[in-house]
Amino acid sequence: MGHDLLPRATTRTWCGLFVLLLPALLTSMDISLLFVAGPAITEALHPTSTQWLWAMDIYSFVTAGLLITMGNLGDRIGRKRVLLAGAALFGVFSVELAYAPDPNLLIFGRAMLAIGGATLAPSTLSLIRGMFADERQRRKAVGAWTVAFAGGAVAGPIIGGALLEYFWWGAIFLINVPVMLLLLIAAPFLIAESKDPARSQFDLLGATTSLVAILSLVFAMTEVVRHGIGPTSVSAAVIGLAAAAILIVQQNRAAHPLIDLTLFRRPGFAAAIGVNTITAMVMSGLGVLAFPFLQIVHGRTPLQSALWALPTLAGSFLGAFVATIANRLSGIRLLISGLLAATAGLAVVATIQPQTRLWQFLTGYTVLTFGIGLAATVANSLVLTSAPPERAGAASGVAETSAQLGGALGIAALGTVASVVYRTTMTHTAPTGTDPKALETVAGAAAVARQAGHRAPTSMLDAAFGAYTDGVVATSLVGVVLTASLAAALAVRHRKS
Repeated sequence: MGHDLLPRATTRTWCGLFVLLLPALLTSMDISLLFVAGPAITEALHPTSTQWLWAMDIYSFVTAGLLITMGNLGDRIGRKRVLLAGAALFGVFSVELAYAPDPNLLIFGRAMLAIGGATLAPSTLSLIRGMFADERQRRKAVGAWTVAFAGGAVAGPIIGGALLEYFWWGAIFLINVPVMLLLLIAAPFLIAESKDPARSQFDLLGATTSLVAILSLVFAMTEVVRHGIGPTSVSAAVIGLAAAAILIVQQNRAAHPLIDLTLFRRPGFAAAIGVNTITAMVMSGLGVLAFPFLQIVHGRTPLQSALWALPTLAGSFLGAFVATIANRLSGIRLLISGLLAATAGLAVVATIQPQTRLWQFLTGYTVLTFGIGLAATVANSLVLTSAPPERAGAASGVAETSAQLGGALGIAALGTVASVVYRTTMTHTAPTGTDPKALETVAGAAAVARQAGHRAPTSMLDAAFGAYTDGVVATSLVGVVLTASLAAALAVRHRKS
C-alpha cells in the first residue's frame, strides 16, 4: 500500500505523542538522578553500603524483569489502561520517595517506582505503533521517543544538579508528580485505547519464569562487576540460564506465549534486538566511565560535567532526525550506518590521554551518540513494523528488555575491563607506599589526595588519572570491536538476502 493511501496523523495525534514522550523521558531520567543525589541522600538517611547498593540497583532490576510481562499485559487488557495505572503508581511513589524517612523505605519506594516505570516504556512505544499508520510519520514519532528516552539519562544529572543547588534531595522525585498528573489528565482525551481482543489468556508461568531468568542474570552481571566471579555470581547465573532454558521450551509449547519466539525468525526484528543490545551495552559501559572522567580527571563539578555533556544529547537528537528523513535507505542499511558512526566515535575516544582537551573526548562521544541515536531509532521502528500490530506491546517489551540487559552487561563486562586495566596499571606506575584505596579506583585516589592535602604526591594522582584514562581507552576499543563486528555481520546477511 502506498504512503498516500495510509491515514495521516492529525494534530490530536501529535499532541498525544507529546504526552507519551513525558513518561519515556522520566523513566530513563530516574535511573541517573540517584547518582547525582547520592551524597545528599547518604548524609540524610545514613544507609549502609549494602542498603545503598540496593537503592541504586533495584530500579533497574525490577524494570528489566517486568518489561516483557507489562508489554503483554497491555496487549491483553489495553495499553492505555496499563499506561495510566503505571503513571498513577509512578506519581504516588515519587511522593513516598521524596519523604522517605529511612533507607528501607527508600529501597521499597524505588522498587514500586520501577513497577510503574516497567509499564510506561512498552506501553508508550506500542501505543505509538497504533497511532501512526504511515511508516514515515511513525519513524519520526519513534525518533522523538528515542531522543526522549536517551535524553532522560543526560537530562537527569543536569536537572538533578540544578535542583540540589536550591532544594533538598527529595525534590528530584517530586518533579515526577506534575508530569504524571498531566499524563493522567490528557491521555484519556488524546490517546485511543488499543489492545489485542483475541488474546484473553495471560501466560502466568511464562511471566514468572522470565522474571526469574532476567533478575538472576542481571544480578549475576552486577555481582561480577563488584566482587568478581564467585559462588554468588555463578549461582545466580546458573539459575538465570536454567530459567531461560525452561522459558524457551515453555514458550514454544504455550498456546498464548508471553514471548512470540517466531518474531526472531523475522530478519528485521532479530537485527533490531541485536542492535538494541549492543548499543545499550556500549553506551552504558562508556557512560558509567564518562562522568568520573569529567569530574575527577578533569576537575569539573557534577553540574559542570552535565553541561559539558549537552552536545552528546544533541548528537542523539541529530541521529534520530537523520533516521526519520533517510527514507531512501532500507532499515538494515541505516542500522549499519549508525553502527559505523558509533564505531568512528569510539575510535576517537580511544585516542585520548589524561592531558587531552575535553573537546576531543566529547567530539568522539557526540559522534558515538549520533550513531546510537540513528541505529536505536531505526531499531525501535523495525521492532514495531516487524511485529503484528496486536503483538506491539509484547514486541516493545522484548526490545526494551534487550536494552536493559545490554545496559547491565555493558556496566558489568566493560566496567570490569576498565577496573582491571586501572588496577593493573596502578600496580606498575603508582609510587611505592601508595594507599591501597588509591590502587582500587580513581575516586579512591582522589579521596586519598584530599585527605593528604598539600602532602599528597603529585605522581600518585598523575598515575591514577593515567590509569583511569587507559581504562576508558580499553573500554572504547572493546566497543569498536563490538559495533564494527555487528555492522559487518548485518552487511554480510543483508548481501546474502
